[in-house]
Amino acid sequence: MGEFTFTVEKQCPICGESTRVVKTKSKLSVERTDEDFCVHYKGFNPYLYKIWFCEKCGYAADEKTFLGSMPVVHKRKIKEFLDKKKLGMEFVEVRRVPDAVAAYKLAIFYAEMTDQPLAKQAGMYLGLAWIYRYSAEKDKEMEMLQQAADLYDKSLMTERYPQNGMSDDMALYLVGAIYVRMQNYEKATQYISRLIGDQGLRERDIHLYKQARDLWQTIREDKEDAK
Repeated sequence: MGEFTFTVEKQCPICGESTRVVKTKSKLSVERTDEDFCVHYKGFNPYLYKIWFCEKCGYAADEKTFLGSMPVVHKRKIKEFLDKKKLGMEFVEVRRVPDAVAAYKLAIFYAEMTDQPLAKQAGMYLGLAWIYRYSAEKDKEMEMLQQAADLYDKSLMTERYPQNGMSDDMALYLVGAIYVRMQNYEKATQYISRLIGDQGLRERDIHLYKQARDLWQTIREDKEDAK
């Protein structure tokens, strides 16, 4: 199909029909990575294709959720909702920003409907923020970053980690990094200082400790520049 993508058929976990989804090829050239782990690739934005949706019924989720096992009660809840609504989005092989945003918003809607972990919902808002970052829609990016930070914060207080492939240390770092992106240095300091002040972090994750220390330095420099 394209230089960076290819289309495959997958079975929808809700309606059971076969639907086309677009996958990205693994060989992508990285240009840089932001503090909050948003990777900038050369000539392509794979985040546009992170959410799969069923062109038959309108269900949307990330690949892992789409292909994973779902509790019967969640499946029933979504199916009952979709039986009353017609949400089928048009399948496109080449996604533009509005297509990706619509897919993300649908996936977030279903994640909230089925009480997915807050850390997972936060990750989706963060992914949506990255879509807006790529398309230079600053206000919308900031709005989504705030949603992600709020949810990660709630998650850290109420959920047991690891969550969504992350340790609680990583989640703490990520919230701090998100606040750096938002230039809220006071909030960023609160989170990153907790990591740096944790004596055990060096033993648990030396790489993350170094990242936190570097981010702390960035916060100090940015605060000075802002004066």
